[in-house]
Amino acid sequence: MLYCDRYEIPDSLRTALEIWARAPEGSRLIAGGTDLLPWAREGRAGDVSLPLLVDVTRVPEMGGYRREGGRIRLGANLVFQEFLSEDDLAASLPCMPYCAVWFADDQLREQATIAGNLVNASPAADGTAALLAVNGTVEIARLDGGGVVRRRVPVEKFVEGPGKTALNAGEIVTGVSCEDMRGCGGSFEKVGHRRSLAISTVCAACLVRPSEDGSSFADVRLAMAGIGPTPVRLPGPENFLRNSEICLGAISSASQMIGGLVQSRTRREYRKHVVAGFIRRALVNALENCGIRLETAERRDWAYA
Repeated sequence: MLYCDRYEIPDSLRTALEIWARAPEGSRLIAGGTDLLPWAREGRAGDVSLPLLVDVTRVPEMGGYRREGGRIRLGANLVFQEFLSEDDLAASLPCMPYCAVWFADDQLREQATIAGNLVNASPAADGTAALLAVNGTVEIARLDGGGVVRRRVPVEKFVEGPGKTALNAGEIVTGVSCEDMRGCGGSFEKVGHRRSLAISTVCAACLVRPSEDGSSFADVRLAMAGIGPTPVRLPGPENFLRNSEICLGAISSASQMIGGLVQSRTRREYRKHVVAGFIRRALVNALENCGIRLETAERRDWAYA
């Protein structure tokens, strides 16, 4: 069971930061609660008693999304269901709807937040891999000298290891700024013990932008989670494919560049086997999702295996 001595629901960012700055050791922030509540309810931690639980769901600045130049700012409390219900958001971040489908069922998607998935810092977090692919930057706030001070940290530097982030004492994640990828094709691949409702063994996010004539890759973004202590971008395959002809040969060659990046301490050989197929499938599906279909007998053999 989960117990707390005090429960606070601030209605502004300043109030939330003031409460959090004075929070006793062992206090927790909560928004969706899809990690914290099962952790306590299922007995994995025994009975959990917290001195303070700070619920930030009523902080206006941490909700919704908006455009900022060529980027999309996602509020920390934005839930994964928004990527399926908001067409404009899905078009701007085209790998995120596929990530949301794989992420969980309808109930969890309505509760699970972008910031919660990041702050949990799982090496196999679905959302972190997808946010890496869209060049996500984490927005962090704290109080300093009576004012609210902000800083930004790239997603790839925010997650420092299993359960460890770049957050300092008294800081709160308020949002994530992502590059607007409208016009790209997106995809997300995941393997776990079940299709969803389970932590990934390996997951991959992909974005592709074809050239104007559709013959070559103008841009490619690839990120994976579950192959090491932190989710990672894949610059080798990305650089190889940029300006390359869109064909199965180039995709197959790029997929063979991944195995050496697998650093997981468990099931390493299995992950090495999985990642090449994931990259091939992610690229083929991302191309298909922007109107380019590669069809051969070879494609049927591995693209949907």
